[in-house]
Amino acid sequence: MRWIWIDRLLEFETRKRALAVKNVSLAGEHLHDHWEAYPIMPTSLMIEGMAQTGGILVGQACNFEHDVVLAKITKADFTDIVIPGDQLTYEAILENFVDEASSIKGIVRKNGEQIGTISMIFGHANNNSSGLDLPENFVFTGSFQRMVEPFLEGADG
Repeated sequence: MRWIWIDRLLEFETRKRALAVKNVSLAGEHLHDHWEAYPIMPTSLMIEGMAQTGGILVGQACNFEHDVVLAKITKADFTDIVIPGDQLTYEAILENFVDEASSIKGIVRKNGEQIGTISMIFGHANNNSSGLDLPENFVFTGSFQRMVEPFLEGADG
């Protein structure tokens, strides 16, 4: 099973930024497993939503030729909780990009109001000098790539 923590991309600028949305629903089983009497969206899953948004941004920057894996969370601060009915947006801004790694700055908003900041470093797993024998394209299996396609149609690359 593959868990996708974003619903769709709202905006996408190649090698610059990506904006994704997640509608938090009471139908999500993970909400009931956290605190049964008071379902909230766990911050760890908001961090994963940002990692997926940033991963798409970084992955597209290298034409999805390298698997992008979260290597380190350097900052994650949240000021509010998220409950069913809220809408989250994840804004990932590409700060650094080199062949082996990249970093993003992320802003998490709930119903339009900023509630979190996240900084992450991604490794480009298939473009490393470690000699690891990794399966081909084990991160970008198609669903993430398809989210970007509407933003690239007619673009010069």
